[in-house]
Amino acid sequence: MDSSDIIDTMNDIEKLKHLLEHWAEHNGEHAETYLEWAKKADLQGRKDLQGILTELAEGTKKLDDLFKKAHRMLSQ
Repeated sequence: MDSSDIIDTMNDIEKLKHLLEHWAEHNGEHAETYLEWAKKADLQGRKDLQGILTELAEGTKKLDDLFKKAHRMLSQ
């Protein structure tokens, strides 16, 4: 590995750090959207869909910890 490879790798790591921030932000937005639609499904009497959409939101929010962990790893 020569110095240009190291620079390219550093650029990719910086890009990844930015992408993780971006993905984490949108992940939270998606979770909120799922919850909004879960409420709408509930109002329409669709408890089955409400339950699934709520599960999707909860699962999506769990990803936040992984995004944070990966971001911390890149910040070390």
